[in-house]
Amino acid sequence: MPPHPLRPAAAPRLALVGTGPRGTGLLERIAANAPELLHGSPLDLHLVDPYPPGGGRIWRREQSPLLWMNSHAEDVTMYTDESVACAGPVRPGPSLAEWAALVRDGGPGAETIRLDPGTAADVRALHPRDFAGRRLQNAYLSWVYERAVAALPPGVAVHRHRRRAVRLDRAPDGRQRLWLDGATAPLLADVVVLCLGHLDAEPDPAQQALARFAAAHDLTYLPPQFTADSDLRALRPGEPVLVRGFGLAFTDLMVLLTEGRGGRFTPDGPGRLAYRPSGREPVLYVGSRRGVPYRAKIGYPWDGGPLTPPRFLGPAQAEQLRRLPRDPDLHRDLLPLVAKDLGYAHYHRLFTAHPERTRTPWHAFAETYAASPPGSAELDALVAASVPDPADRFDLAALDRPLALRTFPDPATLQEAVRTHVEADIARRQDPRHSPDFAVFLALLSLYGQLGSAGGPAWHGFFSYLASGPPAPRLRQLMALSRAGIVHFLGADPVFTTDREDGVFRAHAPSVPGHVVRARALVEARVPEPTVERSRDPLLRSLAAKATGRGLLAVDPADGRVRPGLYALGPFTDAGGTGAAFARPGTNAVAFRQNDATARAVLALMACGAGPDPTLSPFPGAPPRAPDRAPRGVLKRRTG
Repeated sequence: MPPHPLRPAAAPRLALVGTGPRGTGLLERIAANAPELLHGSPLDLHLVDPYPPGGGRIWRREQSPLLWMNSHAEDVTMYTDESVACAGPVRPGPSLAEWAALVRDGGPGAETIRLDPGTAADVRALHPRDFAGRRLQNAYLSWVYERAVAALPPGVAVHRHRRRAVRLDRAPDGRQRLWLDGATAPLLADVVVLCLGHLDAEPDPAQQALARFAAAHDLTYLPPQFTADSDLRALRPGEPVLVRGFGLAFTDLMVLLTEGRGGRFTPDGPGRLAYRPSGREPVLYVGSRRGVPYRAKIGYPWDGGPLTPPRFLGPAQAEQLRRLPRDPDLHRDLLPLVAKDLGYAHYHRLFTAHPERTRTPWHAFAETYAASPPGSAELDALVAASVPDPADRFDLAALDRPLALRTFPDPATLQEAVRTHVEADIARRQDPRHSPDFAVFLALLSLYGQLGSAGGPAWHGFFSYLASGPPAPRLRQLMALSRAGIVHFLGADPVFTTDREDGVFRAHAPSVPGHVVRARALVEARVPEPTVERSRDPLLRSLAAKATGRGLLAVDPADGRVRPGLYALGPFTDAGGTGAAFARPGTNAVAFRQNDATARAVLALMACGAGPDPTLSPFPGAPPRAPDRAPRGVLKRRTG
């Protein structure tokens, strides 16, 4: 395509904002697809991020070595495999565990990998089913980034900008103007892709009110934030701290306030730990809607088949949920179909791997199960007649809300009940006799791959509770801290309020009627919800006009397009399943599919001379520019 008459001929410019795990994954797909789609054409690729590439901010090396990933090393990959349904070429690569083995054993290319002594020691000690430290994951992500850059074709020139992008607008000729912090002139780009990852957010009105109360009464209030970034010095030794949230952010908080302050865990019998306090720990009173921590990670390998697509919550139902003008209601719209899919996976595994615990042939059970309405008496009767042991039956309500409708006479009884629940969960999730639990986990992955964020925040929380919980060793540490009196459980559905008369925070839960805990500190142990309007990232906040009613950036679900010349990937968009940048191998990960589609859309534009939006060109008679869509056929999906 001929250049604009008043603009010198130049390679098209693509700016990628964010080179953390999501940006690195997109870069890998750009490198994989570029030979086919660029046909040797030049491209200027500008990479914008103030943080080191690969790990970005969240997975940066400079954080406590005590913090772990919550996935086994063998279950973490940045690379496509044959399960990924994408149009671009599959370029397999090592998982975290395989990468560590390559480094340890001196495999091909290992001589180019430089690690500091501490990380090298972590690599030597890593087992495939270990939970790697986050600093080790940073080394893996950095290597993936360097490998992706090295794989780019010769015509692609890479320019790194170690600055924060703060604003995006249009140049007079329609190109994107990307303003960088501290720069005197904008970076001009034909196309910009935002891969901003997880971002901080301004407190919502309720959180602002709590912060004002804390300031007025000399209290400590920590709003939702990434725990590794929190300043925890105000949480004083021996003083009570109210904690709202029992997920992974709480796990990090627990570690940093105990081991991070000099405490030690020591063996105390088989599968049991004792805690030796340093005397510098605060006393944590933790509560959440469920009143219990997320379910433990499963501790044995899967020996069944690959991930299968949902049977009852299929693409048509998922599309209907996406088209709702509101967030789907978890209990009314989602859980009946989710429960039927999860139950099917549970019973298929039970009948095929543990047939001695069933009374009916699988084919007969499956036929009646499929024909029975979700949650019906017919379905209950089928299960009761076919599965004699109640412990082998799938009960989603009991799994989801183990403390529902339960009350306890005093806090001590509640503590013992929660410890019994957690210890039973740890034991069950390490026992392959309960492998239907693993089948349910895989079915959840499949459902999340289809629904993604289309199910709304409640669906994401439900998924995380069942499928993205902490490693079992972390829960054993929690049990030791509970027995040591460092952690206390508030129960389910706690209410956190302010006491203006005494000038403190209060918490009480219906689990122990009449029991109230007062404290001078309240911590929101949860990450900020994705939001455009309240984002602390000025570039994203400037795009608030493009936000949906849920406060997310509206994008084309096919390729992440926001508007001509602008694309976005990540948890701040309304495209499904964008939160996780890396994935378990063999799961047809949503992020990998999205990365590939966006890379191909952008590369197709670059190849056909992408430039300003012709409707915005101020030059009369200028030749028309390529449309902001790839040529027909370029984005054809590979479905097998």
